[in-house]
Amino acid sequence: MFTIDDLADRLGGYLPDDEIQQVRRAFYYAEQAHDGQTRRSGEPYVTHPLAVANILANMHMDHQSLMAAMLHDVIEDTGVTRDAIATQFGEAVAGLVDGVSKLTQITFEDKAVAQAENFQKMVMAMSQDIRVIIVKLADRLHNMRTLGALRPDKKRRIARETLEIYARIAGRLGINTIRVELEDLSFQAIHPMRAERIKRAVARARGNRRSTMRQIQDGLQRRLDEDDLIGSVVGRQKHLLSIYRKMHDQRKPFAEIMDVFGFRIITDSVDNSYRILGAVHNLYKPVPGRFKDYIAIPKANGYQSLHTTLFGPSGMPIEVQIRTREMEAMANNGIAAHWLYKAGQTERPIAVGSHARAREWVRGLLEMQRHAGDSLEFIEHVKNDLFPDDVYIFTPKGDIMELPQGATAVDFAYSVHTDIGNSCIACRIDRHLAPLSTPLESGQTLEIITAPGAKPNLAWLNFVITAKARSAIRHALKNQQRTEAVQLGRRLLNRALAAFETSLETLSPERLSALLTEIDLKSEEDLLASIGLGTRLAHATARRLVDTEPTDEANERAEFRRLAESNGPIVINGSESMAISFARCCYPLPEDPVIGHLSIGKGIVVHRHDCGNLEELRDDPDKLVSLTWSNQIEQDFPVPLRIEVETRRGLIAELASLITDADANIERIGIEERDVRLSIVNLTILVKGRVHLARIIKRLRNLNHIGRIVRARH
Repeated sequence: MFTIDDLADRLGGYLPDDEIQQVRRAFYYAEQAHDGQTRRSGEPYVTHPLAVANILANMHMDHQSLMAAMLHDVIEDTGVTRDAIATQFGEAVAGLVDGVSKLTQITFEDKAVAQAENFQKMVMAMSQDIRVIIVKLADRLHNMRTLGALRPDKKRRIARETLEIYARIAGRLGINTIRVELEDLSFQAIHPMRAERIKRAVARARGNRRSTMRQIQDGLQRRLDEDDLIGSVVGRQKHLLSIYRKMHDQRKPFAEIMDVFGFRIITDSVDNSYRILGAVHNLYKPVPGRFKDYIAIPKANGYQSLHTTLFGPSGMPIEVQIRTREMEAMANNGIAAHWLYKAGQTERPIAVGSHARAREWVRGLLEMQRHAGDSLEFIEHVKNDLFPDDVYIFTPKGDIMELPQGATAVDFAYSVHTDIGNSCIACRIDRHLAPLSTPLESGQTLEIITAPGAKPNLAWLNFVITAKARSAIRHALKNQQRTEAVQLGRRLLNRALAAFETSLETLSPERLSALLTEIDLKSEEDLLASIGLGTRLAHATARRLVDTEPTDEANERAEFRRLAESNGPIVINGSESMAISFARCCYPLPEDPVIGHLSIGKGIVVHRHDCGNLEELRDDPDKLVSLTWSNQIEQDFPVPLRIEVETRRGLIAELASLITDADANIERIGIEERDVRLSIVNLTILVKGRVHLARIIKRLRNLNHIGRIVRARH
């Protein structure tokens, strides 16, 4: 059994004696605190923190991280407080322990909420000290190694959480050794039979190809020696989940995946890395398009290496990675290499950049946290943000930005700054104007065009993929909706108050304050927003504000509506994007007679006056609002058309050309075949208003083979 003496011997290789003694003291403190507690396996509980500290020792973490590993469960599982740990071991260690501890004093609705709240707490602690997440990863790794004593359903739940969050975080921070083991242990817990079959197949395949591996490895090493290049060649093994994902996602058989031979060449300098690349390309021909230079452009987690694929003996593919010893340490330990450097184990500060990138990532998490509606939304953003495949985009000044695969110009804008994202209106990709939704490719130069009054568009949520962009857009839209709801609420309430010959401006502050206290709202803005979003009726609020004596309710409502209507309808101009929306059942257009319905959470929904759905809504007349169109409307509005046509070649192109010439755009088009001779074309076009639509329909009717044209309803 592994003991504290074994750990102390291992720490002697890189820590001074006084720091090792502090780690010992933390162990004895934890041993006493956990006295009498056992794990499900029956072992004394203190074996777990000791094993976590051993994992961190393998990464050459500092003594405070090791002390925190020893103590990480005492707050959660014993009567020891944070203050007691701070008194005994210092504030830094207490902060690490508290950051890793779960929120045990709060009862949550379900495990998902508890998981999300605990993760939020950990992110806050990470922002103070990034070592929190490294201790947590080591804790999770040992828990995954000892899952055997748990029920199968609990195993699967913990394994899924590990795959979705902790393995991805390890990858994001470049700690590859922990990521690979977490992924394989999770795979074995979720799919034990599949994992076992792949493991046996891998063992058989390695036995069959051992001589080939040795032959290729010796050939590569000989070439390096002949060219006087310093480097050692080692075989590279694929891990279980990687094999399974390739079989599942790429529909490849096991034999095809194992046919690829992987090698890593470790050298002493960047200069020699490129020389070795030339040597292996002289030995075996490279596969076109399969070379990647992650030394010149590192991955977001700091990973650096040269990757190339070669045609080996008999045409078999060989994947080769070439990097320096420092890059190898970085690839395996990621951000933890920062402490390995501080312990004097490397020649130069290879991990300083990685440490800065990790802090930048944590700052991004904190920004997402501020924008998220709740902890569940936040953790969903984090999961989406942890996919590793990146594209590298150049700014007009030549700086490089890393973005996930499939990212768009809007993602790029928000990665530069939230204000840039909120105000972007267009972009130039390689100096050419392009849609904001265009997926970006590595090597492109991107310029964002902004405008002072611009606002985020709801449609952006359909194509942005980064969590930062998604959370920032939602946050901006919520603020925009509230601002517009307050403005609309003010118009509705003033209109209602006009029936009582008063207004918000002339009401006494005491009366408004008294009403806010009565209905438990904090501010006038909250009151106006609730009216604008339809959760509170303007006329009822107006009556309470003027404090009129209650009369017969039916007569009072009728009198109120008569007075309110005398103040004229509300004027709409189509630009009220959040507080006023247009019904998709009747598609109202400017110049159509319209009426508004106050819908809870949406504000005013505009319907055509003859809309069939209004029959149900007329039962609640207090929620109907008289509306009229402004004379100055520049927005385009969608309208569906149903056109009977005689089937013939080229008709759709002719329709599209005519509509475009009439200064309208086609939003959607579809065709239904009625019979061999006739078809129905369903068009949704964007028009300025009813007059514009009438002009288009008139031109369409002049076409041959066109039958009936109907303005459709849904």
